[in-house]
Amino acid sequence: MESLKTIRTMRAAILTELKAPLVVDEVGLPAALDIGQVFVRVHYSGICGSQLGEIAGVKGEDKYLPHLLGHEAGAVVHEVGPGVRHLKVGDRVVLHWRKGVGIDAAPPSYTWRGKRLNAGGITTFNEYAVVSENRATPVDPALPLDLATLFGCPLTTGLGVVVNNAKLTLGESIVVFGAGGVGLNIIQGAAMVSANPIVAIDLYPDKLELARRLGATHTLDARSPDLNAAIRAIVGQKGADVVVDNTGNVNIIKQCYDLTGPEGRTILVGVPRADQDIQIHSLPLHFGKVLTGSHGGETRPETDIPRYVRLHRAGKLELSGLISKRFGLGQVNEALDAMRRGDVPGRCVIEMPPGP
Repeated sequence: MESLKTIRTMRAAILTELKAPLVVDEVGLPAALDIGQVFVRVHYSGICGSQLGEIAGVKGEDKYLPHLLGHEAGAVVHEVGPGVRHLKVGDRVVLHWRKGVGIDAAPPSYTWRGKRLNAGGITTFNEYAVVSENRATPVDPALPLDLATLFGCPLTTGLGVVVNNAKLTLGESIVVFGAGGVGLNIIQGAAMVSANPIVAIDLYPDKLELARRLGATHTLDARSPDLNAAIRAIVGQKGADVVVDNTGNVNIIKQCYDLTGPEGRTILVGVPRADQDIQIHSLPLHFGKVLTGSHGGETRPETDIPRYVRLHRAGKLELSGLISKRFGLGQVNEALDAMRRGDVPGRCVIEMPPGP
């Protein structure tokens, strides 16, 4: 099995400037692992809407350019650094951005064109990765590594929103704005806890069709005239028990808040641009209404990922159809463009080339 002694470089997709295509090039690997670091071969990486926002600079100035990207993958451990106790060579792992158990290690020392290349505790748009121990969770070897990518963000975030943020219960109504990777799993989670009705809203018919397959009782085109009236006709005039925004659009966030019932919960998954703020009538917050953000569904990777894998093995968690398109690493910009156009109802996955 390859280690840092035998693998000195890798191909990776690099963000060199905002609002520009990624550069796929050869990147130098560190000579050795630091405390708490793990060397993995990435087999598949998912692409999250967060990367689209990162490339577009929605959070403002990026002080770390150039740097690597990606936060969800299916990988295999090839080498462990000093102090690592929760992983071993040969483990098949989910890579995730939420911190799990183990050491929160220093970022790896990659190089590109003779200079330091920045990276965080996890990156996945690369053939190999040096990741922090707490960003990798071992999984059942029978789980295909392409499906493992889903447990790195969209599945865990979606189910976490339902269980941890919204605390959705039997028979409560939920409205989900944005039926992408995370939104689809919010819908699936809502169906699993017998919420009703479950309303999915999106611009794209193929996403709404997939939402219906995963448990949405009603679907609405986001461009529909009198959309608010149509939603209230389904959930009741007082509003829904839970409304979730996955778009980060400040106008839609206000719409979600307004559509939430007097003692309902508005959950914000999407993050607005750094230069934009939401405007709401805050008085209802003093009388039982809740407005809160979600941080990856407050997922605990070390406990939640194994639980969700067991649900999948028991046939209670649907994964088929959640991966819509596959691209090679050299096609990463095509994949990003397909997501921007809304051509991908589920997740885009980057399939890495076979290792040596």
